[in-house]
Amino acid sequence: MIIEEVMNREMDEKEKWLFDHTPSQVTKVKKISDLKGPKDEMAITEGLLYIVGEDGIKVEQIAMALDIDYDKASSILKDIQKKYAKEEYGIELVDYGGYYKFLTKKEIHPYAQRLLDLTKTNSLSQSALETLAIIAYKQPVTRIEIEDLRGVGSDMMLRKLLARDLIREAGRSEAPGRPILYEVTETFMDSFKLESLSDLPELPEHTSDEESESLFSE
Repeated sequence: MIIEEVMNREMDEKEKWLFDHTPSQVTKVKKISDLKGPKDEMAITEGLLYIVGEDGIKVEQIAMALDIDYDKASSILKDIQKKYAKEEYGIELVDYGGYYKFLTKKEIHPYAQRLLDLTKTNSLSQSALETLAIIAYKQPVTRIEIEDLRGVGSDMMLRKLLARDLIREAGRSEAPGRPILYEVTETFMDSFKLESLSDLPELPEHTSDEESESLFSE
């Protein structure tokens, strides 16, 4: 009863002033036309696709972010697909289970391999060793699972390891967005002189950074 009376009671002048001048605790979502930055819906969508990376984004999420209807969002994504399907682009927009994401075209892979062959050093970085250790022990494993264990983003590292033929794609998970699964390759096995994954040393209960690096020290 007390709550109902308060809600139904008309505010006095002081209460009205306080209500009008108290900042809201909820941030309102502005319209695209009110936001700073690119106004072109295709350009905005491309930026959102880049941000979500391998996780991908659904049509309805684009529609909500741009404050447009589903059909318009779907049309924008189709236009982006057509745009990047042209030979002049090295990436393409793919749809896996309703999730749209940018991927490097297969034709680029040989050049990526050559680039890393030109720039690689004899030893792998600490980040590379950590990523390889996780894949070797947990395979097949997704990027999200790797990042959960490492605590940092691993997208660029995975691309480098793919280009060096130390890991490969091993199908796709059934999780939302159907993320790529990764496993180590024969090149990895040869590089670390392993006949099988059973030759890997047993993991200690608590692995420090130094212990992680020593797992694959030659």
